[in-house]
Parts: sequence; C-alpha cells; structure tokens
Amino acid sequence: MTGPLKAAWVLTGFVVLAGVVLWPVTGRPVFAVFIVLGLLTAVGAVITGRSTAVTGDRTSSEEENP
Repeated sequence: MTGPLKAAWVLTGFVVLAGVVLWPVTGRPVFAVFIVLGLLTAVGAVITGRSTAVTGDRTSSEEENP
C-alpha cells in the first residue's frame, strides 16, 4: 500500500468518525452526510482496488499491445 493510499484511508476514516461523533454531540443531522460520503468513498476505493488487483496493475493498452 502506497503512502498516498494510506493517507486517503486515514482521511476517509477521519471523515466517518467526525460524522459519527459530531452528529449526536451537536444534534444536527447534517453530519450524517459525512458518514454517507465517507462510506461511499471507502466502497469506491475497495472496488477500485479489486479491479487493479485482478488486472495486475496493467492498463488496457498494455494488455492489447504487450
């Protein structure tokens, strides 16, 4: 896992954690958006990670022209 990827996961976790903490503390449901966006970001990262693992980090042009 590269440094920027680790940083992205940390940021995603922070956003979700901020939403989980601030929503009940402030009572403002706008912080639910933090949770939803953080989870969507995590799901997108997992899906993207799986697609690159399956292709072996090769682009489609590399696969067509070895």
